[in-house]
Amino acid sequence: MPTGSGPTKVLFVCVGNTCRSQMAEGFAKAYGKGKVEARSAGTSAAGYVNRSTIVAMKEAGIDISNQTSKQVTDEMLQWADVVVTMGCCSADNLCPVTFKGKKYDWKIDDPLGRPWEVMERVRDDIEEKVKGLISAET
Repeated sequence: MPTGSGPTKVLFVCVGNTCRSQMAEGFAKAYGKGKVEARSAGTSAAGYVNRSTIVAMKEAGIDISNQTSKQVTDEMLQWADVVVTMGCCSADNLCPVTFKGKKYDWKIDDPLGRPWEVMERVRDDIEEKVKGLISAET
């Protein structure tokens, strides 16, 4: 549902932009080449990508080591065709009333500080959700 020609612009948002939204951005860039343009941000961005997140994504064959943690801005929300929140707040509360794109709320556990198996489960869950989103939106 791009606003013009070109790929669908997807913004993934979580709290710190250190883990879940970073994974989603990485998977969307890997699986959505030419179909989606992905970005991620946090409602309270931590300013770094968690090391364990980078390792978990490398296990899945995706390098996100060059991604950075960013604070969500009005400009990012205006840029997006699709906004996906991941445990920070509802997309309805995050997006301005003027937002005309699609909004999704994914209930995904925060794996930070939890056992490695939780990180892997969350990563695999996000991977499947991103694949489904790309199929639905392109």
